[in-house]
Amino acid sequence: MSLRRRDVIAALFALAVAALCVRLGIWQLARLEVRRARNAEILAARNQPPLELRGRTVTVDEAHDRRIHARGIYDWTHERVWPGRTWDGAPGVALLTPLRLPDSSVVFVDRGFAPSPDARRVNHAAWRESDTADVVGLGFAAPRDRGDVNPAALADSFPYPVLPFVVQLVPDSRVTGPTPLRWRARAPDNGPHLSYAIQWFSFAVIVLVGTTLLLRTQMAEAKGVRKTT
Repeated sequence: MSLRRRDVIAALFALAVAALCVRLGIWQLARLEVRRARNAEILAARNQPPLELRGRTVTVDEAHDRRIHARGIYDWTHERVWPGRTWDGAPGVALLTPLRLPDSSVVFVDRGFAPSPDARRVNHAAWRESDTADVVGLGFAAPRDRGDVNPAALADSFPYPVLPFVVQLVPDSRVTGPTPLRWRARAPDNGPHLSYAIQWFSFAVIVLVGTTLLLRTQMAEAKGVRKTT
């Protein structure tokens, strides 16, 4: 039994839609592989011995996603806040304090979360630690997101060179006293790419099955019409 022209056109369009869905599913699987490879690089970098930071000899590429060990003196007068941060739903800020290194350059140290009712203002003096610091943290290219400290934009306002990355402190059992809450290091994840791929493949199956059933129905109806005439 022959199908009407419009049924054939609809079936071809459905096949094109199904092919597009399959292509998008394959694309998501490719993105998943890239994400997994990147996660493996991050974990490998974090498992290396801490990178010793003494000054400007360390580049942003070397510091990113690495554990970093630095010694220096905090410059409280140039401390910045990253507003709009939260900890378990509570509003607050991140405290970003310049650490003067042995070569007189500075690196911003994200000392952690301090609660703040308006998530903008905080009593800086209440969260000060020892002036001399021996810190370990994770290096990240800065700014990490909107509102974060931007070393490049601050270069002209500082009396000494500013390194282009941030050291985000990790929890340290040796530290005592009222310190900001150190951020929990996020474990790399594979993101939603696998679930997206499954969705696109499911759409393709739905389109193909639906089109097949519709064509069978159209053919059966055409056959019934022919018998009655």
